[in-house]
Amino acid sequence: MYWDWEFRFLNWIQDHMRSGFMDKFMSFITKFGDGGIFWIIVTLCLFIPKRTRKYAHVSALALIFCVVGGNLILKNVIARQRPFWINNFNPLARIAYTEKNGVLTYLKTHNVTTDSIEEGRTLIKLLVKAPNDYCFPSGHTQASFAAATSICMWNRKWGIPALILAAFVAFSRMYLYVHYPTDILGGVFFGLLYAFLALAICNKLFRNKDWDGCQGAIRAAHDAEKADRKKTAKVH
Repeated sequence: MYWDWEFRFLNWIQDHMRSGFMDKFMSFITKFGDGGIFWIIVTLCLFIPKRTRKYAHVSALALIFCVVGGNLILKNVIARQRPFWINNFNPLARIAYTEKNGVLTYLKTHNVTTDSIEEGRTLIKLLVKAPNDYCFPSGHTQASFAAATSICMWNRKWGIPALILAAFVAFSRMYLYVHYPTDILGGVFFGLLYAFLALAICNKLFRNKDWDGCQGAIRAAHDAEKADRKKTAKVH
């Protein structure tokens, strides 16, 4: 299902924000969401200090939810065509093309290309490698927000910049004309959902761990404080 306002919004971005600098910037920013590699590396780094280990588990579990729930299930069940595919028959849709040696190749669907299109279709040059899967929800967006939210749960000093980066990654997907606005909203929603679901599960699994920030550590600190108060009361 497609809404005209989504195409109008994407086309407005192309008509009013496209520039040489923005092309390079957005093509670079979107790489932070490619395959979730950047966020996986960040998550692995969180496993190193003891005080961040719980949230490393939260982020890892949330990213697994993104792969299974978003990329493997939702995308294939909903099967929403990307905005630049040639067989998207909305008249507002722009058809993506690549150019090599002066020859234009048009993106059809799922790694299928063609060298001809019907007259009257508006074109857009694709700046990144064409995604070959369906588009709802945005995988880049949900992975970025899942990991960034997990970081923010641990420390806002690092979490807020991570969320800002996630927002840039999300916008880049619309700038590059590979996702609809509702794909991005869906990605944000499921990224947050998976992060909080992962937190709830980790709170149950690690309630007796003595890691900083875990329930076991909090309970141990509370018990120690209670014991100190009893000692102080006996002295007086």
